[in-house]
Amino acid sequence: MSYEASGTIKLIDETQTFPSGFSKREFVITTEHDKYPQDLKFEVVKDRCGMLDEFNVGQKVNLQFDIRGNEHNGRYYVNLSCWKIQAGEGGRDAGPPAASAGSSSPEPSASELRKEDDFDDDIPF
Repeated sequence: MSYEASGTIKLIDETQTFPSGFSKREFVITTEHDKYPQDLKFEVVKDRCGMLDEFNVGQKVNLQFDIRGNEHNGRYYVNLSCWKIQAGEGGRDAGPPAASAGSSSPEPSASELRKEDDFDDDIPF
């Protein structure tokens, strides 16, 4: 199942690379549609880490993500794994590469954009 969120970027961390070769990058957005705004931490993994390079703190964004949960040594973890991010209010898209402007192919579905191998059930730390 896929979820959507929108808000303003509060923080963008550097990419973390682990000895296993796994890499991830975390960022925080502040939601604005709630009575009490919330700071939500998301992550992007593997080859999607670079998609945050196009964005800045303070920029409004819309994103799509999956909720990933796992257990490691008796502790349970939940990650909000972002797989598409767009600038808010008609800005640029930083999701997976799109078809060229001259192409008449339809926009890919959410399941086509997500890669199952982007998600490792093992915590890399």
